[in-house]
Amino acid sequence: MSRRLLPLTLTLVLTACATGPSQKTHHPVVTTPIATDGSRLLPPSETAPQAQIDVWQQLRSRFEMADCAADPAITAWARTYTRHPKQFESQLSAVLPRLIYVQQVADHYDVAGEFVLLPWVESHFQPVPGRHRNRAAGMWQIMPATAGAMGLRVDDSYDGRLDVPAATHAVMKELQRYHRRFNDWRLADYAFNAGEFAVRKLVKKHGAPTELPAIPELPVRRGTREHLSKLLAIACVVREPARFGVTLPALPPERQLVKVPVDQSLSITDAASHAGMSVDRFKHLNAAFRSDTIDAQAASYLVLPAKHVRQFRTALVNEASTADADREPAASLSPGSADNSQPSATSPRHHTVRSGDSLWGIARHYSVSVDQLRSWNHLRGQSIKPGLVLKVGSAH
Repeated sequence: MSRRLLPLTLTLVLTACATGPSQKTHHPVVTTPIATDGSRLLPPSETAPQAQIDVWQQLRSRFEMADCAADPAITAWARTYTRHPKQFESQLSAVLPRLIYVQQVADHYDVAGEFVLLPWVESHFQPVPGRHRNRAAGMWQIMPATAGAMGLRVDDSYDGRLDVPAATHAVMKELQRYHRRFNDWRLADYAFNAGEFAVRKLVKKHGAPTELPAIPELPVRRGTREHLSKLLAIACVVREPARFGVTLPALPPERQLVKVPVDQSLSITDAASHAGMSVDRFKHLNAAFRSDTIDAQAASYLVLPAKHVRQFRTALVNEASTADADREPAASLSPGSADNSQPSATSPRHHTVRSGDSLWGIARHYSVSVDQLRSWNHLRGQSIKPGLVLKVGSAH
């Protein structure tokens, strides 16, 4: 994704398929709902993962653009993707949890099913980091300036382009908007790759493309034309896997992804340990956090496989209970103890934040309010990091 400009206020236009303007297609209701704010990935409940579904049939039912026979370039790229069938199947199986989540979000925004496969074209669904300040990043390959226009935070500690839920919702909103603007999914793909402003100029000069050919003959860059060919090619493989000698994988319920709320910052190492996962695997799923700490103020959730969610939540509860038990009552502390004594109106005390601490837990321990803690320490939000020394009480 490159050279995309800031979103413009647009009027609503009826949606249509890429083969030409038509009445909006009524699709079957998806059986795996997602909250409108994106607050949950699959499955609906971490304790009762959803039964396995035929994701591929659902995806085919949402396709709106040309099929395999529409252009020789489509078939050529489909054969390139499946040149090594077993390797292709293995790669597709590895990214299937992300693909299914993208499908859920695309359905919510009523975006054509082909765009569920867009991260395959961009990055093979990998959380590609932005190695340079002005380079694209994430499985959607979003440029930094575009991320800002989409409302995605990008800084030294957190990169929203690598946050699967946040970035996917942002991209689908853009694709929905492109389609409303151009009334053509093919042009929506061109806009994603080349920029909305560039496509608007082309349409203004040359007119909207006709139904055929499948790859519009607008004078776009070769890479932009090829981008659409690749997208239709991977969709072609999903349409006719047997034609290319591949079998599309299924996703067991325990591999389904769950979006788990977190209300306090903690280290990546602790979080991975709580979930019973390796640090590398945990980071792969939660690549947006660029430091060694999960900043709950940047993103108040983690993404975990369903089979790891209960262990993670149980570990958090146990850690909180142990931390409370380890703290002695303030009355038993010796005079002058700095960390865990009750605050005084004239003699403020201090508390050193430890892993697992939250403002709410600290406030409860000292019998003060969260608002008081934030006021005494000039804090914004709820995020606190281990090692931070908090003032508990006021001298005034």
